[in-house]
Amino acid sequence: MEIFNFENLKYFFMLVLYVLAIIGPLLVAVAFLTYLERKVIALVQYRKGPNVVGFFGLLQPFADGVKLFSKETIIPASSSKLIFVLAPMISFSLSLIAWSVIPVSENLVLSDINVGILYLFAVSSLSIYGIIMAGWASNSKYAFLGALRSAAQMVSYEVSIGFVIVTVLLCVGSLNLSNIVLAQKGCWYVFPLFPMFVVFVISALAETNRAPFDLPEDESALVAGYFTEYSSMLFAMFFLGEYSAMILMSSLGTILFLGGWLPPFDNELFNAIPSFIWFFLKVGLLLFIFLWVRATLPRFRYDQLMRLGWKVFLPLSLLWVILTATFLIFFGLLPNYES
Repeated sequence: MEIFNFENLKYFFMLVLYVLAIIGPLLVAVAFLTYLERKVIALVQYRKGPNVVGFFGLLQPFADGVKLFSKETIIPASSSKLIFVLAPMISFSLSLIAWSVIPVSENLVLSDINVGILYLFAVSSLSIYGIIMAGWASNSKYAFLGALRSAAQMVSYEVSIGFVIVTVLLCVGSLNLSNIVLAQKGCWYVFPLFPMFVVFVISALAETNRAPFDLPEDESALVAGYFTEYSSMLFAMFFLGEYSAMILMSSLGTILFLGGWLPPFDNELFNAIPSFIWFFLKVGLLLFIFLWVRATLPRFRYDQLMRLGWKVFLPLSLLWVILTATFLIFFGLLPNYES
């Protein structure tokens, strides 16, 4: 049996093109998300924001990228050099590979696997390893404390996100992300499961270390957190990974609660718009919430962050799972569950 025949090569190159078609627009979206964030915060604070480099400052993200990638990479002499370099690579890679199962439209998904939601949950859980490695390998107390904070924070809020996902899965009966979207044709889950949507959005803020839960980057106590010792391209990888994670969590929220690529109303006018446009509009709405919250709320204390996760969100999400299951059983609405 020939391994490198024409069909295998054709499949390989098609797969590479699919991957590039996902990674390329994603990196551009991450670049312009930084621009959008600075513009939104500037509007809230009655400033102009980036407006010099390019028309309306649109080339500012590329100028920042050139600056970061042209700076010298400094590796501390007392650091564990191999782990120090590997940590941002792991964080950046994990933020990209999760996109392989995200359905942008009904026919636009790289791998439509039956356990897509478990794959996403597993990848998001692994992202903590890059942060722990960075904090430990830096051989700096500030970086290490930032990494420990981030680890505790992510573990705390992943439990709540897990129960939120279970609530949605009870209503759908499938772990396939496309099936979750199609199950919302009659009604988006944001309406019957609104408390869980709120828990998910707040937990996503904590999961991605975004304000007001950016305790791992507490500059008043930790200088800059787990990436204190990083510079140049290695710092840029953490930066890109964080913003890519924001887009990923917004996409997951869109799939779970906002009907994915489905239009708000099933009529000719809305159906004429390409489905992926609806998906990106909903993701943009959730990203705006991320930016709006950062510009509005002050940073929490660490004990408040932990109390909210373990004493408020965990009991609330567990209670909602029980109430949802009871409602579905009582009214005979349980779907036929698939693997």
